[in-house]
Order: sequence, then structure tokens, then C-alpha cells
Amino acid sequence: MFEYFLMIFFPFLMIYSGASDLFSMTIPNLVSMLLISGFVVAAYAVGLDFSTILWHFIAFAVVLGFGFALFAIGQMGAGDVKLAASTALWFGWSFHLMEYILMFSIIGAIVTIAFIFARARFVPQFVGEVEWFVRLYNSNKYPYGLALGAAGLLVYPSTFWMQSIIV
Repeated sequence: MFEYFLMIFFPFLMIYSGASDLFSMTIPNLVSMLLISGFVVAAYAVGLDFSTILWHFIAFAVVLGFGFALFAIGQMGAGDVKLAASTALWFGWSFHLMEYILMFSIIGAIVTIAFIFARARFVPQFVGEVEWFVRLYNSNKYPYGLALGAAGLLVYPSTFWMQSIIV
């Protein structure tokens, strides 16, 4: 039964956060709180030792610290920072954390370039009547939650959480 939790919980929150950021330019705090709570439940359920859990929280703290430094200089939104840190909690201090950071950097660059390109083009009238599209088009910000969620989905299958189900 717990296998279903591992297969659905994290991917659902990654998809939800990306969609939420795309349509509303916000990532609810509830997503990050659920990721943190879900990690604690999952860590207990699979029997992670205290040292391993501590390293996961260190990864969380490091990403949160760097993220808020980026937030302070206006390069990331607060929701993006909290999502990146709570996702890093699931990956821990491992190869997967670096893989996640690399993936969201690459995907984020692609999203940003795509939005810059799209915003420089004429918008057909029927698209200009869709509220969320107009908000995205007129904003000077980018829905980086798309990149964070996509990277999380791409890295998660190779983590020990999913490997413990497959084996």
C-alpha cells in the first residue's frame, strides 16, 4: 500500500506546482508543507536512519539558503525557493540533488527563453482573452515552477524511493 504513496504523492505535487505556477504565477505554501510532511512520513515508513534523514535536511537547508539569496537579488520567487528546497529534501545530499539542480537549471533556461521569445510576438485576439495567458504575457516574471516540477519528475524515478518499489 505504501508503494502507491511513493508512486503518486511526490509526482502529483510536482505536476500541481508546475501547473499552479503556470496558471496563477504562484506556488502555494501548502505544496512545500506537504512535501516536507510527506518526506517525514516516507522516511519513517522506509526506516531511514537518523544520519540519512539529517543529510536530507542539510540538503534542504543548503538549497533554501542559496534560494533565498537568489530571492533577495530578485532572481527567484519565494514559492520557487520553497519548492526547490522541499524537493531537495526528498533527494537528499546525493547525486540526485545535483542532477535535480542541473535539470531545473537547463529546463528553466529553456522556459525563460521560450517566454522571452513568445512575449516578443503578436498575440492573437482569442488567446488574449484568456486571463491566465494575458497575466503570463504581460508579466516580467517567468513560471519557474514549471522547471522545478519537470526536473523533479525527471529525477524522481532514479531515486531510492522508486528503486525500493521496483526491486
